Amino acid sequence: MNVTITEQADDLQVVISCRKIDAEVLRLKKYIQLFDRKLIAKKEEENCFIPSSDVLYFESVDDRTFLYTQEQVFEIKQRLYELELIFSDRDFVRISKSQIVNLHKISTLKPELNRTILATLCNGEQLSISRKYVPSVRAILSL
Repeated sequence: MNVTITEQADDLQVVISCRKIDAEVLRLKKYIQLFDRKLIAKKEEENCFIPSSDVLYFESVDDRTFLYTQEQVFEIKQRLYELELIFSDRDFVRISKSQIVNLHKISTLKPELNRTILATLCNGEQLSISRKYVPSVRAILSL
């Protein structure tokens, strides 16, 4: 793979040159498109734009979806299955029926006796990766 970066006066432009458009190239395209993605979230009747890089995790509770950042909690319109389609599995992964976590925000992983994994996030909060989702998380993280 050859990567070239050049400066130009216009907006940021990414050009992918390849011999064949395959699944890896399409995944790279999707990853680049999501690079600067912002989510519309609501807090106290006020709409906010939250960069996806600030999200620690998403959680579904009582038919409502919440977005957690380092210091705040927001409500968003999307459902977890929609968020799974939007975000790359290299950045966000489902860890339970009700949670999706930002892999870049996990600081430690600790296997538990009941075959779950305890994930500690960068803010010290702990989330449990359920047994059903442990194999997919292990595969993504190459554990």
